[in-house]
Amino acid sequence: MTRRHVRVVGAMLQNEMGRYLITQRPPTASLPLLWEFPGGRVEEGENDAVALARELHEEMGVRIEVLEEVMHTHHEYPTYDIDFRVFRCQLGATESEIRHVRVHDHRWVTLEEMGQYRFPDADAKTLARLLDLDH
Repeated sequence: MTRRHVRVVGAMLQNEMGRYLITQRPPTASLPLLWEFPGGRVEEGENDAVALARELHEEMGVRIEVLEEVMHTHHEYPTYDIDFRVFRCQLGATESEIRHVRVHDHRWVTLEEMGQYRFPDADAKTLARLLDLDH
């Protein structure tokens, strides 16, 4: 049986107070109610930046500018593999304009506060790299 390979992109959005945007997965999603960097799957024929901008618009009704790739990790779940890339992004809207269209909730948190939230394994790996905890 061939394993599924899923390419996923995430946004590292930082506000003027130095806090990062994280979103909570809906209760009906896979990995329900876990927190993650906003983003989603790259569709066939899409490049990463287009996919990331589309996902954030669909999930929260916001527009972003995708800047540089800051992290890339690979994670093997029991039945599929994730190729996860995180990009530094700039939010084109203020926090008050974030809507919960396809996310359950959102928070602006410091790097230190992220440890208080439960992330999926692929995001946790990225977070560990971000915090320089994987050395």
